[in-house]
Amino acid sequence: MWYKTRVTELLGIQYPIVQGPFGGGYSSAELVAAVSNLGGMGGYGANGMQPKDILAINTDIRQRTDKPYVINLWVDQVDEQDEFDAAHFAKLTDAYRPLFTELGVPIPERPATRENIFDQQLEAVLEASPPAFSFIFGIPSAEALRACRQRGILTIGNATTVDEAIALEEAGVDLIVASGFEAGGHRPSFLRKSEESLTGTFALIPQIASQVHTPIVAAGGVADARGVAAALLLGASAVQVGTAFLACQASNASDVHRSVLFSERAKYTTLTRHFTGRLARGTASGIARTGEKEDRLIAPYPLHSSFLGPLRRAALEQGRTDLITFWAGQNAPLIRHDKVAAVMNSLIQDVDVLLQTLLAGV
Repeated sequence: MWYKTRVTELLGIQYPIVQGPFGGGYSSAELVAAVSNLGGMGGYGANGMQPKDILAINTDIRQRTDKPYVINLWVDQVDEQDEFDAAHFAKLTDAYRPLFTELGVPIPERPATRENIFDQQLEAVLEASPPAFSFIFGIPSAEALRACRQRGILTIGNATTVDEAIALEEAGVDLIVASGFEAGGHRPSFLRKSEESLTGTFALIPQIASQVHTPIVAAGGVADARGVAAALLLGASAVQVGTAFLACQASNASDVHRSVLFSERAKYTTLTRHFTGRLARGTASGIARTGEKEDRLIAPYPLHSSFLGPLRRAALEQGRTDLITFWAGQNAPLIRHDKVAAVMNSLIQDVDVLLQTLLAGV
């Protein structure tokens, strides 16, 4: 059967379908549990959460499902801020001043430096002991990975290049997510700049599969049965589905965000640093285009997002969604459902039909 793979065996799930773990408050315990209870593996993005909140959300998820799920963190959470001085901030405010004026929003003070709290978050994950722990923007220490193994927590690293996949395998992770540039959200590169790590999913999978023995999960560009079948045929043992689950009512995406994912606007996504300070894919927007007029006008992550926060909130309140970037992958136009069960059923049943048709030579 197509859905019996190395990943399903390792994770103890019925179908090789993993829900992308959304950071920034877009994940929900309801969505995680729904995907897991239907035979896939739900994922919760805990980047930005305090340790006590990670413990609380883990308890909430466990109360909703006894099936496997994954909690995700960012290893590298803060960009170098040496070059973000007062002069740089002044140029940034000058660039965005017309939009702040147009929406009647005071320009905020220069954002304060944020601390990288990955180590504290990891301690909470170890205490919570979820079935699986995934991470992006780097590799945890050998000691951290060893602590996960001692607690029976499977580890899942994200790679955007073959070199990153090799590094993850050498570190001893249990699974590797091959993240193509079609995917919505941030590009989680860690060995080279994100702009130098833009390989498409269906080119990346076979390259990684030919270099590593660790099971691969394909991420980016998968929203229907064709993407699932293609990923498995190219060497992946599972797929990670993000945007299609983000569009579901069970996610914490806003109604406006979901409506955008089902609109014509979803056809037009772009990779930009002018939303958070790190390269990410979402719908084209007026705020991002303002910053792109001069590439150097980017505050380090996460300061850029903090600076633009009041502007985004005002744009939402005033119905100016054209100014806002909404997370979306290039596969968004393929989305047809807003219920988790409908997404899962369409993936599973349509793959069955598709593979039977291929085998019949039709």
